[in-house]
Amino acid sequence: MRKTIILSVMMLCSLLSKAQEAPKWINNVKLSGFGIVQYQYNGMHNNKSNTFNLRLGRVSLDGRILNDWYWKAQLQFNGNTSTLGASPRVVDLFIEWQKYDFFRVKAGQFKNPFTFDNPIHPIDQGFMSVAQSVQKLASFSDRAGAHPSNGRDIGVQIQGDFLKNNAGRNLVHYQVGVFDGQGINVRDVDQQKNIIGGVWVMPVEGMRLGCFGWTGSYARKGTWTDAAGTTHSGVRSLQQRRYAFSAEYKVKDWTVRSEYVHSTGNAFAKALSNTDASAATDCNLSTDGDKAQGVYALVIAPIIPKKLHAKARYDMYQPSDGADKQRTQYDLGLDYEFTKSLALSGIYSYVHDRSLNGPAGHPNYSMFDLELSFRF
Repeated sequence: MRKTIILSVMMLCSLLSKAQEAPKWINNVKLSGFGIVQYQYNGMHNNKSNTFNLRLGRVSLDGRILNDWYWKAQLQFNGNTSTLGASPRVVDLFIEWQKYDFFRVKAGQFKNPFTFDNPIHPIDQGFMSVAQSVQKLASFSDRAGAHPSNGRDIGVQIQGDFLKNNAGRNLVHYQVGVFDGQGINVRDVDQQKNIIGGVWVMPVEGMRLGCFGWTGSYARKGTWTDAAGTTHSGVRSLQQRRYAFSAEYKVKDWTVRSEYVHSTGNAFAKALSNTDASAATDCNLSTDGDKAQGVYALVIAPIIPKKLHAKARYDMYQPSDGADKQRTQYDLGLDYEFTKSLALSGIYSYVHDRSLNGPAGHPNYSMFDLELSFRF
């Protein structure tokens, strides 16, 4: 027994010694994550609901290799394992060469460089979700019919900051990337690539004025019927052309942000949520046509700086050409930060959805969202 204890102690000392001699990139690995627990009431006529929900849960590892290389791997855990949109899945897996501020190269799966709203952390974003135009036109629940992808895709991107002023602050940022165009964890289907990019200027500290562009396609392999009633099969590729204009000003715990997003390009009739579902091979087109647009404007104001905030957002989205199906959402809320790692947020929303109009239509309803979020 004594010999066993001595051997165990010697083995532990040996392991500790080896750990101290481990490569620097291993010692730089950091574990982090966050969770958002949600209660939501939806007062839509004939579809009312109130439910507790695990909105998001993520765990990530990140680190550096040889100082110039930064890497990150992030998993999302919520929902079940049967669907692409809600199952545990990889959301980020990339490496970026960061030797120069003015020229960085990123490869893997990460955020599309499109809109200001898209890359903001879900807790810091401030509302129950990103704006409708960003949700539908930046690869969250994309209008084209792709599976929910949290604003991400697989590809390669370059980005950088340059043109410093006398205070040493960069005045210009650019980012542009080449992506598969199919969303996260899915390979390219039509062998065409999406080119997405943006540039913004920062004339004064805290202000960003930007514009973004997107050209590419979203494709499926399956069957569809044309206007003449003829059935076709194979790969059907839907071209997508999008642009956005963005403005933001953050100063003294105030945030003011607004973006306009426009899209040209058809969509599939059924959104993809499960690779085994019929939607995976359904290549028929949506009746919404090839135009969509949206705009939002928000303000987050401190009541107690760094502790208690009031917030409001106007959020309008048109899924088709014209205002017949326009959905407008007005958000009002408060959030309270117990610490930097724990916050409580409540949002009341009044919704006017013209797609619900009709002889017995009820286009107006209310929603309430309460979220407790934590980070580690």
